[in-house]
Amino acid sequence: MLDLIAPLADYGFMRRALIAGLALSLAAPPLGVFLMLRGMSLIGDAMAHAILPGVALGFLMAGFSLPAMSLGGILSGLVVAGLAGGVSQMTGHREDSAMASFYLISLAAGVMLVSLGGSSVDLTHVLFGSILAVDTTALLLIAAVSTVTVLLLATMFRALVMECLDPLFLRGQGVRPGLIQGMFLGLVVINLTAGFQTLGTLMAVGLMMLPATAARFWSKRLEGLMGLAIAIAMLASTGGLLISYHLDMPSGPSIILLAGIVYLLSALFGRYNSLFARLRRSAAPLDAPRNGTSSA
Repeated sequence: MLDLIAPLADYGFMRRALIAGLALSLAAPPLGVFLMLRGMSLIGDAMAHAILPGVALGFLMAGFSLPAMSLGGILSGLVVAGLAGGVSQMTGHREDSAMASFYLISLAAGVMLVSLGGSSVDLTHVLFGSILAVDTTALLLIAAVSTVTVLLLATMFRALVMECLDPLFLRGQGVRPGLIQGMFLGLVVINLTAGFQTLGTLMAVGLMMLPATAARFWSKRLEGLMGLAIAIAMLASTGGLLISYHLDMPSGPSIILLAGIVYLLSALFGRYNSLFARLRRSAAPLDAPRNGTSSA
């Protein structure tokens, strides 16, 4: 066991990567839980790609400057979210279809911008990230985003729950659901922007959604969903880093694949709505008459 975790004690880049992963694991999974409850799971993926043009513009203007790329990503994500909402309101189309359209446009535009201003190595770094290359500046940014996210979620928690369950009641209390949704999407954007440095724009949403969807097979309470999602994300971050070090594998995909394995195991053996739970429930009526006959 000591040999397994030794890299975390011996190498500074491993410790910085671990802290970054744990910080993202604390803030992103609760957002994934609310996206799942609101039926907006795929919106997170669309928003992850919406930040790409801004990140690419920041890269073109300042190179691999994390502040410039992060600012560009945040502005790009907010603009795309606003455009999708505006098109949905003006045309009557569903917001998810508008978001999907802008997501495809953003992905193509971002890849084109990075390709014009850099090499294939630069494009790979932007798309897939490198958690082992996290420096002090990136670590401070991730820690700041996680802190702001946790504090705002604690402040907005009741309003977010009511907005998911009964927006009309929330409007009756004098709170605008549109304002709550806008603030929530803003938190999603800044967390995805913080995650692109470690996991890239293509996989940043993985640490947000996979733990949340896996937790749903184990709990029906909102507090339980959030706690389990955070625990699964932290397990995936720590285990993925160690697996990538010992097996000489890419760190970002290792983290996301480990979270994916937890999701698949939860879908098979989870307490609620898993394959095992459904088989057990379907077999229960067959046992009831037999037990009744034997007791008689």
